[in-house]
Amino acid sequence: MPAPPFFLLLLGLVGAHAAVDLRMAAAMAAGLCKTRPTDLVFIIDSSRSVRPSEFEQVKVFLAKVIEGLDVGPNATRVGVVNYASRVKNEVSLKTHRTKAGLVKAVTKIEPLSTGTMTGLAIQFALNVAFSDGEGARVKSRDISKVAIIVTDGRPQDNVKEVAQRARDAGIEIFAIGVGRVDMSTLKQMASDPLDDHVDYVESYSVIEKLTKKFQEAFCVSDLCATGDHDCEQVCISSPGSYKCACKDGFTLMDDGRSCSACSNSATDVVFLIDGSKSVRPENFELVKKWINQIVDKLDVSDSKAHVGLVQYSSSVKLEFPLDRYKNKKDLKDAVKKMAYMERGTMTGQALNFMTENSLGARPGVTKVGIVFTDGRSQDYIGDAAKRVKENGFKMYAVGVGNAVEDELKEIASEPTGEHYFYTADFKTMSQIAKKLQINICQEEDPCECDSLVKFQKKVEDALQALLESMSKRIALLENKIV
Repeated sequence: MPAPPFFLLLLGLVGAHAAVDLRMAAAMAAGLCKTRPTDLVFIIDSSRSVRPSEFEQVKVFLAKVIEGLDVGPNATRVGVVNYASRVKNEVSLKTHRTKAGLVKAVTKIEPLSTGTMTGLAIQFALNVAFSDGEGARVKSRDISKVAIIVTDGRPQDNVKEVAQRARDAGIEIFAIGVGRVDMSTLKQMASDPLDDHVDYVESYSVIEKLTKKFQEAFCVSDLCATGDHDCEQVCISSPGSYKCACKDGFTLMDDGRSCSACSNSATDVVFLIDGSKSVRPENFELVKKWINQIVDKLDVSDSKAHVGLVQYSSSVKLEFPLDRYKNKKDLKDAVKKMAYMERGTMTGQALNFMTENSLGARPGVTKVGIVFTDGRSQDYIGDAAKRVKENGFKMYAVGVGNAVEDELKEIASEPTGEHYFYTADFKTMSQIAKKLQINICQEEDPCECDSLVKFQKKVEDALQALLESMSKRIALLENKIV
């Protein structure tokens, strides 16, 4: 899965995003999140309208946000720009490598107590605070650049153009307004979406309530630890993202999630799908999604996996043969378009159809059949199930709801415990898709492999014995000569 943009994680504290916030808070409480490497610069207003006691509250806010960060040269670097009518670079991104050093530096900042040149401060941050010389890193997918502006008044200069230049340079801007701040100015400075990037508090005495929001904004969940991933076997975590891997002996498939024991084997897979009226239309849509879940795990191509689809009810319909689709996109689109047949459940007739028709199968290629049904067959399946396996199909049987487990076992290949699956509810079919592993390996010809290895080993042993014998004879001759 690609990494999400850094502040898409910041979704507010109320309304439709409440569930995300609760999950993030739970992740923080469980210690399952850390902060993405970021170049973060606070731009704080210390104009004369900000009283000394209020400026102290701003510094407390900064310190608390810093406490929630992974501070370090290879993690998050923090800078602080102090401004009024002039601008002062209080803390450089390259200066402090620890939280303790940063917090101590913040506590020593003194207010400038003059005018309010916010535009000048943003320009300074763009030109100086976020420069290479001050310790800023090259912006990349893994390193974000963020500015948090705190102000309580109307700027005495223009902010719109300079803020746009900063955003165009890749700096994500948050604007925090206090008291009688000009809200239109905040919106001119902040990045989109404005709901996520503009905050207002009535006074400096309550600015600390924003601490939690920004801690959560910088919190990046360990998606492997929280289970928010779809890796089949192994999940490898990275900040705000993850990648999938496979256990020894398995190969990662093209979907980036699934694992195969035999990535190079050619396989013909036929789905035999119950479309009887007991399935119902809404569940039939779930069945199609389930088919495509399994298709996602296959290496579909001209030379590897081919997939065919048969639907049955009172009659049997070939939806498409094995040789029609050679890529996953076209194949999955065809599955989605399959129309629901309804009527009866003639599973035996459907199995005979698989035996009696080639369905586009390739000579010498392993054949796999996956039967899905939700009820008892209305015809006898014993002989048909036996013949389809004798005809070379490795059979999987999947049942839902009223499916009869004895029939599923009769359809399934040996060992039946690995080839039949049952669930009571259509909504849990996705779990079966995860469990069902179609690991078909092409067997090596022992004449071409094992025998060759054995022959090579015999030759090597014979040569070694001959060399040892010759060495001994040479040694004896040398002794006689001496």
